[in-house]
Amino acid sequence: MKLLWIVLLLAVSSHLLAQTTNAVTGLVQDQQGKPLELATILLLKAVDSSLVKGAVSDAQGRYHFEAVAPGSYRVAVSSIGYQKAYSAIFAIETNATESHTLPPLIAKDESQQLAHVTVKGQKPFIEQQLDKTVLNVENSLVASGGSALEILEKAPGVVVDAQAERISLKGRENVLVMLDGKPTYLSPTEVLDLLRNTPSNNVETIELISNPSLRYDAAGTAGIINIRLKRNKSPQPLNGNVTAGLGYGRFPKYNAGLTLNARPGRWSLFGNYTLDQRDYWLVANIDRRLDQAVPPTLIRQDSYRPAQNQSHNVRFGADYTLGKRSTVGVLLNGLYGRGKSQGGTETKIYAANQLTASEPTTNDNHRTTDRLAANLTFRHQFDSTRRGGEGQELLVDMDYSDASFIPNDQFMTRYFDAQGREAELRYFQQLNSTAKSIIRAAKADYIYPFDKRTTFEVGWKSSFVSLSNDLRVNTGRAGSEQAIPWRVDSSRSNQFAYQENIHAAYLTGRRMWGPWTLQLGVRAEMTQTEAYSVTANTRVERSYLNVFPSIFLTRTLGEKHKFQYSFSQRIDRPIYNALNPFIRVINPYAYQQGNPYLKPQYTDAFQVGYSYKEETTISFGYNRTRDVIADINVQDDATGVTQITYANLAQLTNMSLNLSAPFRFNRWWSSRQAASIFHNRYQAEIGGTAFELGQLSTTLSSTHSFVLPYGLTAEAVASYNSPYVFSQNRIRAFGQLSIGLQKNLWKKRAVLRFNWSDLLQTQRFWGTLRFQNMDFRYATYGETRIARLTFTYNFGNRELKTNNSNRRTVSDDEQRRMGQ
Repeated sequence: MKLLWIVLLLAVSSHLLAQTTNAVTGLVQDQQGKPLELATILLLKAVDSSLVKGAVSDAQGRYHFEAVAPGSYRVAVSSIGYQKAYSAIFAIETNATESHTLPPLIAKDESQQLAHVTVKGQKPFIEQQLDKTVLNVENSLVASGGSALEILEKAPGVVVDAQAERISLKGRENVLVMLDGKPTYLSPTEVLDLLRNTPSNNVETIELISNPSLRYDAAGTAGIINIRLKRNKSPQPLNGNVTAGLGYGRFPKYNAGLTLNARPGRWSLFGNYTLDQRDYWLVANIDRRLDQAVPPTLIRQDSYRPAQNQSHNVRFGADYTLGKRSTVGVLLNGLYGRGKSQGGTETKIYAANQLTASEPTTNDNHRTTDRLAANLTFRHQFDSTRRGGEGQELLVDMDYSDASFIPNDQFMTRYFDAQGREAELRYFQQLNSTAKSIIRAAKADYIYPFDKRTTFEVGWKSSFVSLSNDLRVNTGRAGSEQAIPWRVDSSRSNQFAYQENIHAAYLTGRRMWGPWTLQLGVRAEMTQTEAYSVTANTRVERSYLNVFPSIFLTRTLGEKHKFQYSFSQRIDRPIYNALNPFIRVINPYAYQQGNPYLKPQYTDAFQVGYSYKEETTISFGYNRTRDVIADINVQDDATGVTQITYANLAQLTNMSLNLSAPFRFNRWWSSRQAASIFHNRYQAEIGGTAFELGQLSTTLSSTHSFVLPYGLTAEAVASYNSPYVFSQNRIRAFGQLSIGLQKNLWKKRAVLRFNWSDLLQTQRFWGTLRFQNMDFRYATYGETRIARLTFTYNFGNRELKTNNSNRRTVSDDEQRRMGQ
């Protein structure tokens, strides 16, 4: 089947290469002469202004129309925040053989008067496109002053369970989290730490991509969450801003930041530093029923953990223009984070509904996160006028990342009988761990437009990941005020090393004819892995080749209607810490252990979509995943201890219906409503028992923007998640409501923002697990109701028009899977 895809691609491509057409081309610019990207361009008949064709301008403001019949025409341009502009009438002669190039079209800024307030066009917080959802964090009132993780919790269709260390998209786990288009190569725990340590003021947009193109790695069977950080977007020689914020929930929070941008000569320099300090709390309550025990037993655990987290983020970049067509750049990212928590778990044991014992445990946790990442990029645009095509370019990226994660825990458990008397010596545990990763990656992408309707893209990428993890466990028993006789627990101490090399190549061909656009592609990935447990002297090696086809077919009907069909195959390799066989203690009655024999999981993804005016969208998706990687619970009735490990389930089937539409109630109130209805069904055999679990679920989101008198703007974001399932678990419904208010000061040199997140404190996870001898009920939640005040002062240029200069780096896909 995969060979058939390759043959079909080559056959279609050879046919496309044989065709050439005439065209109408031109540029669209703003009043400052800057290219206007993603503007809507319409080719109209001069006689009656009826629509002939539509197009969208590229990053250089260029547009073109193919196969224009003889006649008289004019071109119209429209874009959010700009007045509509028209070209002069021009004629295409009969038997014309050359392209007709129009003078540049200038789009003027658009403003409207409302209650003595001048309002410029601004992107909404949630922007729905046919192939992805975009959160415009930079302009959002409810997002300021928080963290990237808190923004993600407000995204439609996204569920973040910080306690269970899970991120899901439209009911599907194994989401690939990327920063600036590059994988993070981190474990779920470390991804959450990274997002928790990334201030929202550093984030420009968050993209939710359910069916990515082949330029991205094939990893991420549930899709991609791409977090784009802010970059220099001003043509002025020097500009920047300073930010300071305060917040309070149960504990205080504060943040401060400085951003500088400069353009001396051919250089473009940008940098920022942010300090973020936040104190917060987490709660976890678990009931474990051991009905097989004699007598039946209930273990009830109530945990409360206050925590403090401080992070320093440094980012610096420089681009140098070598000439009209070449640019070289460097990007450095540094993260220095320190966190600690002190809390405890109160465990009470009931036999036949009678309290028989209690076991309070205290935990002193300290965590250090250090990460330095460097990226070198080169971009060259070729002169392709020989064939009449534009946009031929070569992109080269090289990445290096060095990260370390050092969590240290010390537990103390006391044992009391039913009368409250201390019955045993206290049990002490020390868990000292050091996880380090070195990631090297390089890739090249070459784009070749054979003509204005036919484009080919070919690319290559190689990544090399080295991971080491050293866990030392010491235990001891002692009475009150006695010295602890520490002993090394060799059964739980472990040294683990992991090596992974992935070499990938892809080829795509794109052809436009009339209202149709067809893109066919294939990506091949060669994977070599070696997991080595130094302590157990066991080594697991794997080598496999995968070929992933994809197809995208789009049809545009007039100016308003667009249909799209897509199919792709994707892979998810196990996260690194899921392969590590070491034991990680969660609490006295639960521990986590990796499985070095885990296999990758594979997904076939289908999607059909429709959009109206590129604003209202509806899509249906069908995804089938084989060898699903899931965490599995195994309970020991004699001790009441639960092992959480990883296994490959047989299959997960996911179907979803997604709708999104904007509404404008009047000139000062607009909104966007979105809904996703999905059904998940797991099928497997676990421990000799057939397992099947399914649920029809819904996620709803509603975003409202208000323009108020006295220069005030406001925003409200609400979301609801109905009950859903994952692996062996059923989760109850939850939701959240957040509000924000903004005031511009000093002729827009400064901005004052106030927001209140999770106003009703309803963002809580309640779940159950019932399978074989297990019967769990649990609830996890944290400090989500927080009020914040953020002040930003801009200096230098005050009109920061976008030029979309964000840069992707190459190593993003590997970062998310780095183990502990």
